[in-house]
Amino acid sequence: MHAIWFTADTHFGHKNILKFSKRPFASVAEMDEAMVQRWNEKVGPEDLVYHLGDVALLPPAKLRPLLDRLNGRICLITGNHESAALACADRFDWVKPYHELTLDDPDASRGKRHIMLFHYAMRVWNASHYGAWHLYGHSHGDLPDDETSLSLDVGVDCHNFYPLSYEEVKAIMARKKWTSPFALRV
Repeated sequence: MHAIWFTADTHFGHKNILKFSKRPFASVAEMDEAMVQRWNEKVGPEDLVYHLGDVALLPPAKLRPLLDRLNGRICLITGNHESAALACADRFDWVKPYHELTLDDPDASRGKRHIMLFHYAMRVWNASHYGAWHLYGHSHGDLPDDETSLSLDVGVDCHNFYPLSYEEVKAIMARKKWTSPFALRV
């Protein structure tokens, strides 16, 4: 089985993101190269990557060759900066505004892990009260993590500009202090 990865907010080609998100790169070219290298260090050619939005802010003609250098099959959950990515939509397995993912996982309830993928953070989501996870981007690490919520910012700014594997997300979620609301009933 091929690995599954999650990421968001790469903002390839976006000069102002260096300042806005205090990214530690001297130039956009350095940022883009570092992110391509870090992506490909982890993601294999046949792996599946869920990109949760804001791929790039640059002309589609410049984005296309950059996307072609990235390993893996990419599914795109649209963010608020997607005009270039949408012009290269055929590079993605699919493009959606939201996706509910179900994975086989023997450690999950009934052997199935339910994950809500959306660009924006939500306080509640489908099956959140049953332990479904929510992965998001958009906030660039500025939204404090809630250890009592099974939600996680998978944006590159939070994870040293690397995508996160399903196993890495699973380990982070295992450390959270979430309690089912049904457990609180007497």
